[in-house]
Amino acid sequence: MRRLALLCSIPLIVVAFPVAQAQTPAGKTLVNVNAKGIALQGHDPVAFFSDSRPAKGDSALSARHEGATYWFATAENKAAFEAAPERYTPAFGGYCAYGASNGYTAPVEIGTWQIVDGRLLLNYNQSIRKKFDADRAAYLRKADSNWPGIVEKEGKPTGDR
Repeated sequence: MRRLALLCSIPLIVVAFPVAQAQTPAGKTLVNVNAKGIALQGHDPVAFFSDSRPAKGDSALSARHEGATYWFATAENKAAFEAAPERYTPAFGGYCAYGASNGYTAPVEIGTWQIVDGRLLLNYNQSIRKKFDADRAAYLRKADSNWPGIVEKEGKPTGDR
């Protein structure tokens, strides 16, 4: 009985990790940006979650994260992003999820967006999204597995933008 009481008095420490979030190499980042460093083709990352649709952001409402600049449609969305950017940034740096599952980066069409397990995913085009969705769980596992190697190969040192 004493042993049980002693065990119950020891604090339990629980460490939580996102279940399907790919780990990336330390010191490198890879984000799909245009020539001016704008991510998501200027769309507000928070709007995909809060409004269930893409919304063009305003350059006057911007924030930087992992070397990319994100634009926001509202000040509230900007504040939400700044409080938890990892919640709103697209998976696979905003590159095509299907491409990542095959070990490479590819551009995306914003209209292919979807939220899967709390992550914003994009694909090259609707045809690729349809293929991706046909076996989404398997493609996501492959993309999560491949992403660290893609970042290692193609990524830039953090802050090098």
